[in-house]
Amino acid sequence: MAHATVEWTDNLDGTFDRAGLLALIAQDMRERAGGVFPVGGIRVRAIRLTEYVIADGQGPDDAFINIDVKMGAGRSAEFRKAYFDALFERVSHYLEPVFAARPLALSLYVEEAEGWKRNTIHKRLGKPS
Repeated sequence: MAHATVEWTDNLDGTFDRAGLLALIAQDMRERAGGVFPVGGIRVRAIRLTEYVIADGQGPDDAFINIDVKMGAGRSAEFRKAYFDALFERVSHYLEPVFAARPLALSLYVEEAEGWKRNTIHKRLGKPS
């Protein structure tokens, strides 16, 4: 399980390829994580934020993108640090044109989550549940 939720402020509409960012994160989880995240358990979604206050509320061009990742327990601290440092760097690089054009805050938070789930996508992929 690795679920990523990307939140962005609506004043960023049209300034970057959101679908491309989601695809980058999903591809990274599939390919660069070395099989640590089961492919059938990867979810990447986006939420457009229309109500927010940033900093002092006085910068109409101030914007943010926040990425929250939830994953099942059991990955080592070393893996988490190396993997998410590199993911943050890739996302930062992807968003470089936005950083160059306006005030932008980017954050990435990672949480180990305990949850209940049922997933038959693994079966479609030929993997055990």
